[in-house]
Amino acid sequence: MTDILSPRPQVLDPAELESALRLANIPVLLAVTFQLTGDRIWLSDRYRPTRSAGMDENLTGGLSEKTRDEVRRGALAAVKAWNSGAPPAVPRPEGELLLELLAFVNGEDVPAEYEPMMAELLGHRPVTSPVPPPRPDRRTKVLVIGAGVAGLLSSLRLREAGVDHMVVEKNERVGGGWWENTYPGCGVDTPSHLYSFSFEPHPWSTFFGKRDEVQAYLEAFADRHDLRRGIVFGTEVTDLEYTAADGTWTATLRAADGTETTTRADAVISAVGVLNRPKVPDLPGRDGFRGEAFHSARWPAGIDLAGRRVAVVGSGASAMQIVPAVAGTPASLTVFQRSPQWIAHNADYFRPVDPGVHRLMEHVPYYRRWYRAKLNWIFNDRVHPSLEIDPDWDTDGRSVNAVNDGHRRFYTRYVERQLRDRPDLLAKCLPDYPPFGKRMLLDNGWYTALCREDVRLVTEGVRAFTPTGLVDTAGEHHEADVVVLATGFESTRYLHPMRVRGRSGRLLGEVWGEHDARAYLGMTVPDFPNLFLLSGPNTGLGHGGSFFTIVEWQVRYVVEALGLLDANGLRTMECRADVCASYNEAVDAAHAKLVWVHPKMTNWYRNAAGRVVAASPWRIVDYFTMTRHVDPADFVWTNVG
Repeated sequence: MTDILSPRPQVLDPAELESALRLANIPVLLAVTFQLTGDRIWLSDRYRPTRSAGMDENLTGGLSEKTRDEVRRGALAAVKAWNSGAPPAVPRPEGELLLELLAFVNGEDVPAEYEPMMAELLGHRPVTSPVPPPRPDRRTKVLVIGAGVAGLLSSLRLREAGVDHMVVEKNERVGGGWWENTYPGCGVDTPSHLYSFSFEPHPWSTFFGKRDEVQAYLEAFADRHDLRRGIVFGTEVTDLEYTAADGTWTATLRAADGTETTTRADAVISAVGVLNRPKVPDLPGRDGFRGEAFHSARWPAGIDLAGRRVAVVGSGASAMQIVPAVAGTPASLTVFQRSPQWIAHNADYFRPVDPGVHRLMEHVPYYRRWYRAKLNWIFNDRVHPSLEIDPDWDTDGRSVNAVNDGHRRFYTRYVERQLRDRPDLLAKCLPDYPPFGKRMLLDNGWYTALCREDVRLVTEGVRAFTPTGLVDTAGEHHEADVVVLATGFESTRYLHPMRVRGRSGRLLGEVWGEHDARAYLGMTVPDFPNLFLLSGPNTGLGHGGSFFTIVEWQVRYVVEALGLLDANGLRTMECRADVCASYNEAVDAAHAKLVWVHPKMTNWYRNAAGRVVAASPWRIVDYFTMTRHVDPADFVWTNVG
């Protein structure tokens, strides 16, 4: 990554640099030029960017072409000087200056509480821990369950700390959900430059990465850091049992052929994810269906939809990617929608990343970090205030506050424009619940696909299979040769179906109940010492942000916790029951004030009782602050055995 701490990269030819700068994000370029020159003219009102509208990157900053050319010329001169050996004038802006820069680049105030997080994300303040990592001679053994994003990062950080560990992965390859989900159109709804490790950049081919490239990124990450040699593939952890006498965990491992073995570990890191167990509705008649029926996460390799009658059950994120990707191939396509979704337009969704942008990232100092920081602001907490319920606000349940109502009007106009020639579809596609009540989806051609003559949108649920199709809840029969169940995942059944028995002998499933998981910071649970959950309860990002960012903070927290055990010569740490209870009371109280508990819709964040289990109520900056360091007072520490 190009910054003042990195070796100077190969210098671009001046003409090539000038060409690349034509593609630069202007607000980002202004920050870069100021850091290189220290000249405050680049922070003057003449060059002040406007606020980004919606969720786009605000490429031009709202400045005229003439003004943008001035910025490019200034940046060209500054980068040339840096290439010639001139030191940056402001290598590490922090404090008030950093806040000024952030506000300038984003065209709006950035509160002071964001300074520590943004300074870290920008590399202006080194990431340090008050606790040294575990000593290699300690012989601590850690079991990591899962080799997706979280498991791979855990393995890397444990290896760097010299901690003996083993990773167990139920699949034959790394990648987790990205290896499993191969359906047409599969991709991310977070910008590619955020959906990657902060320390491991990638020259993404599109602004929103597709499945194959994300999977290839994770495969390359595993290879680059030689992580595969520590992974046992094709093996599932079925049981975990804690032994209080010596403070260890015994794991039962089941191989693909059914063979079972056991292994012992001093600590366990669960990196099994949340969206990894398909939720398949128990519909009568499925065994008698003569066609092919499968969950979207189990897409059959080589299946041919050409000329066939296809039914897609569901209209959430997976369905919204599948339908536009396959529309036009089947003879007919029927989509079953229980409730409509709010969908945001994003001009960058299919936009390829020009090679010139890659050159900017690689050769212009600070550019990559500032670009990522800007995306962090746009896609992180910016929308959070609009999710907070104003008790005095009333629009018949269509919004929760004045800002949220503005969003409703904005997104309504977009739906109306997309379906202006199809009033029949508009009535079916316009939600009656507040925006962001479900995770906001990005329009990848959904409305265009629904407007096709060979596509039909059904707003009834599915009652049953028949030998030749599906019957909806109104009793109408729909012929189908292929049924795709885009019905989501067991998002409120954490660690399912693993059996985890803690210190007192109780199963974690009994402690939590079937769909009511609770953990301190989403990571630790009383009665289960040295068990760490990554992507645990109430850590999902409902309002925005990147999963990679949260995982990086969680893994850092866990490694620091292991370091504390080592530094104090102790064996186990267990979250205090009162700490966990107080934290979850705060979680529930915060959720009670947010849109996800709104009665007008359901979402996969909530359990049947209405409690939000999957999504976090906190802003990204709140969770950063909470997990920045381990507070020893939150735990009971022992030296058993």
